[in-house]
Amino acid sequence: MPHRLSLPALEALIHDVMLNSRVAPATAASVARALTRAEAESISSHGAARAPVYADQALNGKADGMVTPLVERTAAAVIRVDAHTGFAFPAIDAGLEAACNILPETGIAAVGIANSHHFGVAGHPVEDMALKGYIALAFSNTPQAMAPWGGNRGLFGTNPIAFAFPREGRPPLVMDLSLSVAARGKIVLAAKEGRAIPEGWAIDSEGNPTTDSKAALAGTVLPIGGAKGSALALMVELLCGALTGSNFGYEGTSFFEAEGAPPSVGHMILLFDPARFGGGDVAARGEEMFAQITGQPGARLPGERRRALKAAAERDGLDLPDALYAELVRRAGGNAL
Repeated sequence: MPHRLSLPALEALIHDVMLNSRVAPATAASVARALTRAEAESISSHGAARAPVYADQALNGKADGMVTPLVERTAAAVIRVDAHTGFAFPAIDAGLEAACNILPETGIAAVGIANSHHFGVAGHPVEDMALKGYIALAFSNTPQAMAPWGGNRGLFGTNPIAFAFPREGRPPLVMDLSLSVAARGKIVLAAKEGRAIPEGWAIDSEGNPTTDSKAALAGTVLPIGGAKGSALALMVELLCGALTGSNFGYEGTSFFEAEGAPPSVGHMILLFDPARFGGGDVAARGEEMFAQITGQPGARLPGERRRALKAAAERDGLDLPDALYAELVRRAGGNAL
């Protein structure tokens, strides 16, 4: 039977797991918030199941849990953050805090994060900034999982893109998508649970379509939109790898293995103060578009399902598989919740 627990209890449990894994208290808190938030939105591939992997990587030095990100303002509207091979979440937090300090002056900011780790749910940092009234875009490259269009060897990561637009008196519009048909984390989870994957997600090592999750991991995932998705993945590699001075996808090591060198991938977050662009009441204009969408039967805005799931989890708690719950309790020191 699954084990039900509240969101604060899950966050405390993950926090203790990280503290027991050579991770500084502030970083443990940042990681626990991020993974719990993902689990609350039913994004299990980015949620609590990541905690044991993160913990092993910290214990093995693949991710430095004790490091403090270095934040520099390298130009009027540019923030550079060196994560120093630590976890991404403290680096994201530090970069966005610095960006908020300059946006009243510049109206626009670019936050480049170098030498980092798994970006987590890309929609979360942009949503946080939209709640402050900013339009936000985020990109991250990831370790290789996807061949270039026409190729047969993994080169690009699944490379998420996220966008958020503020709304007056309502939660922001949030879009969050991987440039692969499915996030590799979903395939890893399916392989761990012995499940097949849907047709069209991946090809095996010989380039043949497969529904076998383990064969998919030995092969590559497929890009959304064919050649167009592959081109977008290349764009993200250049923005996050070349521009920040981080690894390209084919240079980074796996987010799912405890051993090896740090992944050292990069992230890019772009922020805009809508009041500075002369578009009048930008939020009201956005609502005009949203009304056109929701006015069509069956159409809905991106992100609505995720918000509903989070609200339910905040109210009722959530279920973790027994095996995962037991592992988290063991790693946290043995105190069941």
